[in-house]
Amino acid sequence: MENRRDYRNPLPTVDIIIELEGGIILIKRKNAPYGWAIPGGFVDIGESLEEAAAREALEETSLEVRLKTQLHAYSDPKRDPRFHTISIVFVAEAYGAPAAKDDAASIGIFMEDSLPAHIAFDHALILKDYFRWKSEGFRVFELC
Repeated sequence: MENRRDYRNPLPTVDIIIELEGGIILIKRKNAPYGWAIPGGFVDIGESLEEAAAREALEETSLEVRLKTQLHAYSDPKRDPRFHTISIVFVAEAYGAPAAKDDAASIGIFMEDSLPAHIAFDHALILKDYFRWKSEGFRVFELC
């Protein structure tokens, strides 16, 4: 039997679109790749996707969240220039004052018409899908 370390697999991640005060939270990344991003990160060993989403939201935004739904999974091998990742995206709500922590240099609340110009990873696509989902409902994604 082959040694499990011989396999290279995509890394599981979560991203959390946090709805707050009629907008969504984005963080400005402290580390490369730079730019504005949806809060999120890697799933730890022994952690569920939902636990990872709540932890990453708290670590990066200081906000405790209530996950509302799982939006979609994104798996383009080029979505992250560092590694091949698969991201499961959640939509959550939060209350309170966001504060940048952990990997976040700064934080902001944005509306669809006020998104920053430089958005990291494939998060511009994810946000496009999110705003379409908000206006059209669950019939957003067409699989090839």
